This record gives sequence, structure tokens and C-alpha cells, in this order.
Amino acid sequence: MNNREKLNQFFSLFKAGSKVLIVINADPDSIASAMAVKRLLWRKVSEVCIAYFNKISRPDNLAMIEYTESGLVLLDDIKKENFDQFVVVDSQPDHNDRFSEFSYDAIIDHHPLTCDNATYVDIRSDYGACSTIMTQYIKSKKIKPSAKLAAALMLGIKTDTSDFTRQASLKDIRAFQYLYQFADNNIVIKVERAAFTQEDLDFLGSAIKQRKLIHNRVFFHAGNITKPDELVVVADFFLTIVKVNWSVISGVYENKLIIVIRNDGLRKGAGNTAKEAFSMYGSAGGHKTMARAELDLKLIYKEIKSVNKKALGDWIISAIEKTAGKKIE
Repeated sequence: MNNREKLNQFFSLFKAGSKVLIVINADPDSIASAMAVKRLLWRKVSEVCIAYFNKISRPDNLAMIEYTESGLVLLDDIKKENFDQFVVVDSQPDHNDRFSEFSYDAIIDHHPLTCDNATYVDIRSDYGACSTIMTQYIKSKKIKPSAKLAAALMLGIKTDTSDFTRQASLKDIRAFQYLYQFADNNIVIKVERAAFTQEDLDFLGSAIKQRKLIHNRVFFHAGNITKPDELVVVADFFLTIVKVNWSVISGVYENKLIIVIRNDGLRKGAGNTAKEAFSMYGSAGGHKTMARAELDLKLIYKEIKSVNKKALGDWIISAIEKTAGKKIE
């Protein structure tokens, strides 16, 4: 089925009076993809709202929301009964407990298939970004994207492919080229320059001092944290160290252990490693070069009888080594 046929099938879900809620775990790719769905449904339904549930603290994400005027609304401020149709992009319903609050009419995603419980499903795990799928939708409908939407989709592709060095395909490159002619490049530049806050630098400094290097892998467990996005900043940074090919960064946020994994793509996949090591304690998975786990501390406590900073840090190292047979590098 080509993009036009897929899009016609997608449109068939909705009526003129539909009130549609798009639910996302907000990051550049999901924000841009949701904006694209909203544009596609413009004048086809009576209302489209984009709702997010995660804490947004990274300065580049905040800048993207501001400059693209994406119109996000916090999910806690939404009344479910005000909407009759629900869409999830750049995720699947089992990726986070908050997604499970809704029954979805459509799922559009580029992560490996874990849940296809919806009337319409378009999951393309060979794509580097969900924004690429949405760009193809817009192109097949012959819609000229606004300068802000095109910039958002460019940022979604650039972010999830790490500037085409991670999990990128020719489809991602071609989508980026198509968007370039429409985008406000000043927005892209402003967002990409908004990289760190003073708090991020302090957190990174602490991580550098306390890091553990084991067999070309860097580990850092921060203990209790207030901004989960800081784990991503550190994970990406540590992968730039010479001869480091994996970074595993973790912290406890709202009674959950969050683990962010990055690797260089030349070894065992980060997503499979995360799933094998941690899925029995919560949600875990991702791509070959990047993965994330959000784990229940109560289940971990049953296993190791302690969840203090040292115990959790040691447990993560042990779990990764066992999963990889100590040959992850």
C-alpha cells in the first residue's frame, strides 16, 4: 500500500464533527509529527488538540515549542470526554502508562512494533523518524507545509537520526531535502543552539566526575533527579568520548528508575539490550543505537532488597553485563 492509499485509509477514520486528541510523549519528533497530523485534519474535523504528559525541560525542546507555535496542552488539563477520537504518534500505547488511558483510532510510529491495537496502524521501523512518515503523508496530499511546520519536521528528523548519523535511511534524507525548500531555517538554527542550561552543565559536570568506565562502556547513576531530560544530555555527550562505544545513564524520577542507553551502532542493539535486561521491571526498548527504560522501583526492590544510589548503580551495571555476556563492546 502506497502513501496515498494509506493516507486515504487514515482520513476515512474521521468525520466532519470529530473532535480529535493527539497524545504524545513530547520530543522534537513527536511534536512535529503531531503538528503534521493536525495540519492534515485541518478543515476535515471540528477540533484537533495535541496533548503531552511528560515534563519538558530541555532548552531545545522548549525553544522548538515556542518558535514553531505547536500549541501543546498538558494532558492533565484535558477532559477525555470532550474528545471522541484519539491518535498517538511517535509511540505506541504500551510505551508509557499514560498512553493506556485511551483507546486509539490511529497509531503512527517508527519504533519497532510492540502494540498495534488500533483501527489504523502505520508502523515503519526502518524509518529514522516519525516525521519522515508524516512528511510523506503531506507530500502525497500535495500540501505545501508552512515554514514553521516544515522547520518542525526537519528538527524531528535531525534529532531522531542525530543529524543522519543514527538509524537514518534514504527516506529520511529525501524527506529532509523536500522540507528544506519550505522551512524557516532561522527556527532550526535557534532551536539547535538552545543546547544547555546552567543546571544541565552542573549535572553534566557531576556525571563527568562520577562516571564509571568499564570495557569501553560509561555508566553513571545520578540517584534522585528532577529533570529526566538531563539523562539524555549526558548519554549523548558521553558517546563522544574517544573509545567509548556505550553510555548507560540513569536516575530516579517520581518513584521510577529511568535508564537511557546510547551506543555507536556497531555492536549489539541498545533496544534489544534494554528489553532483555529490564523489561520484566517495566517498559524497556528502543532502536539499535538508542534505548530507554522506565522501571518500577518496587519490583527492583524485590530483586535486590535495596534501592539506594549505590545499589541501583551496581544493579544496572550487572544487568547490562549479564545481558550482553560481558561482550557488549
